[in-house]
Order: sequence, then structure tokens, then C-alpha cells
Amino acid sequence: MSAWNLPWLPRAEAVGEARYARQETAWRPVAAAVCVGGWGANQFTPLAVVYRVAEGWHAVPVVAMFTTYLLGLVPGLLLGCRAANRYGRRRVVRQALAMSAAASAVLAMAAVSEVAVYVSRLATGIAAGVLVSAGASWLQGLSPPAGRDAGARRAMYATGAGFAAGPLVAGMVAEWLPQPTVLPCVAHSVVALLSFVATRRVPEIASFSELRQVRPQPSRHRWAAVRHPRFVGVVLPASPAVFAAATVAYVVLPPLVIDRVRDYAPLFSGLVAAVTITVGLAVQPLAERLDHSGSARSTIVAMATVVVGLLVGAAAVDQVSPPVVLVAATILGAGYGLTLASGLREIERLASPAALPTASALYQGVAHSGFLTPLFLAVTAGVASYPVLLVGLAAVGLSFPRLSGDFRAWSADAD
Repeated sequence: MSAWNLPWLPRAEAVGEARYARQETAWRPVAAAVCVGGWGANQFTPLAVVYRVAEGWHAVPVVAMFTTYLLGLVPGLLLGCRAANRYGRRRVVRQALAMSAAASAVLAMAAVSEVAVYVSRLATGIAAGVLVSAGASWLQGLSPPAGRDAGARRAMYATGAGFAAGPLVAGMVAEWLPQPTVLPCVAHSVVALLSFVATRRVPEIASFSELRQVRPQPSRHRWAAVRHPRFVGVVLPASPAVFAAATVAYVVLPPLVIDRVRDYAPLFSGLVAAVTITVGLAVQPLAERLDHSGSARSTIVAMATVVVGLLVGAAAVDQVSPPVVLVAATILGAGYGLTLASGLREIERLASPAALPTASALYQGVAHSGFLTPLFLAVTAGVASYPVLLVGLAAVGLSFPRLSGDFRAWSADAD
């Protein structure tokens, strides 16, 4: 979905074609800022393994620390663009970069204070949400009118690169350098501060007065798409699978085979996360090719992929096999990318410009509930084994066609 269509983004033509001719490369520092946000968000994945192996922390509090990120991420995503419209994109993005750097500095104190981890994860979530939302809108605004799709692609790839590179870099630093709970955080803080400096002269996409002139849409228009039966019956039931698939792949599975990879546990965890996100990014064009307004075949394929990934993950845990975990992460990464892309494509088709922000916000909120999946599994692990729990999640995924009902009858053009 091209965020350029969001009505809260001012039109780039207002700035003038001559200005865009002078800023052909101005988007690069902004792309780096968006990448830094994803890096900070996902660097915790290999560090969580260090906390469990080196510090002896229990699984439940470590997963709770991961989930705390969600409490900051959702408000950051929802409010980032609105804050940028009010105060300017450069100011908001640079403040988020400073917060991200500070959050990593606080995370470096994990060895002496578990509370610091919770504080850091909350601040990281806020910063990442603002950087992804406001940064993406800034990126697209810096693209000339003829290149709006390029702006959307830049935002997508910058976000994906950050989410993939963060855990891989953190895992490598933690594996091969001393102070594995400190140096990865310091590395991210330094990069965030460099990005803070690099964005200081990147132009705004509209003047402050133009930003203040964006008018809110009537309530009846904002809620039109979310009442559509296709949105209620197809999009929302599948949306929690987006981040459930991703977090099962790189949060749940690696620690369960940790005894087989103890000598290189942080590196393995970072690799699994990078594979998951990279595959998820690579398969998204497939969802667009599968998309059809008269059926839910794109979402059905996406959910089937998630179900297969969960079953392979259950087998990996049962066999305590790191190679099978990598296979499961590849499949779950594909499921993550397909469910995300199919959901965004549905919203783009169903929602008018007036309804797009509300539909997107609701979709994002429900989709991010999938971040709670690792915590749910950790809490219920005393009731059943992880292979059984993962098979249970797969069974829930198999119920998607029944929950969706007669989706073929729900054309995107239906009232």
C-alpha cells in the first residue's frame, strides 16, 4: 500500500518541481533514519538469548520485555504522522532518532538492572513507531510527483532492511566481541546519532503553514471501510497472523533449540530473525499477483503458509533441530510477508482516501496483537509442551476459511 494516498500527507506539488530537482539524494538520510528505527526495534532478539544464557534470566520475563515494545510501538505508529504534520517531519523524526539512541544506551545497562530493559523497550517502541510512520511519509514526500511509487518502495525496503540488519548485526557483535550485552547497544546508539546529524538539513515536504491546513475528515467517511463485510470477514481475522508468524519464528523458536547452538547462540538467533524478515520482504510482490477483488485467495495462501510454518516449527522444537528452525523461519517469514501485503492491498482497495487512515490504524492495531503470541506461549508452556502449543496455533489458523465465510460473495465493490 502506498502511504502517499493517505490524506494526512500534504501533496508534494506544493513545494515545487524546482525544489525536487535539487534534492534527488535528500531521501537517503531519511531512509537511513527509518532503517535505524527497525534496527533498534529488532536488536533485542539476539540479546534476549544472551540474557537467558549468560545472565540466567527466566523465559517469561524476557518475553515480557520483548512484548513491552508493543506498548510503545502502536502509539508511535498511530501518532507519528499526525505529530509530523503538526510540528514538521524533520523535527519529529530527529527527536525519535534521539530517543532511539537513548533507549539503546539504557538497554546497555541490562546486566545491572532488569527495569532498564523494560524502560528501554518501551522507549524503543515509541521511537520505532514514529520513525516508521513519520519517516515513511517524509521519504515519499521527498520523491517527485512522478516517483511516488519509488518513495513507497524506499520506505518499505528501508524498514525491512532495519528489521533484518538489526538482529544480524547485534548477533554478530554479541557473538564475536566482548561485553555482549553492551556493545550491540552502543553500536546502535552511535548509528542513530550519526543519522540524527545527517538529517539536520534534509528539507521538509511542505511548509508548517501548509501542514496545519490539513483538515480532518467527517466521521461517516472515516468508518466506511471498517464496516465493509470483506474487511470484517477477511482482513481482520487474518491480521493477527502477520506478527504472530514473525515473532514465533525469531522469538519463540531459537531459544527452544539453544542447547544445540550454545556456542553461537546470539549469532544463530540474529540469523533466524534476519532470514524471517528478509523472506517476508521478498515475497510481498507475490501477494499482489495473487490478489483478486472477487476472492480471498491471497489471504488464504498467506494463512496456509503460516500454518505450514507453525507445523514445521513444532517439528523443529520436537526434534531440537536448529536447521529445521531455519526452515520454519523461512516459511513463517513468507507467511508474515504474504499476510501483511495481502491485508494492506485489501485496505487500499476497500478504503476511500477519507477512510484510509481509520482502516489502516485498526488493521495495524489488530495485526500488532500478534506480538503477544510469544508471551502467550511462554505463560501457557506449563500446561502443554511447545510442539503441542504450536500445533494448536496451526489449528486456529486452519479455521480461517470458516471464519471468513462466503468470501467469494464479498466483492470489494460491495456496499
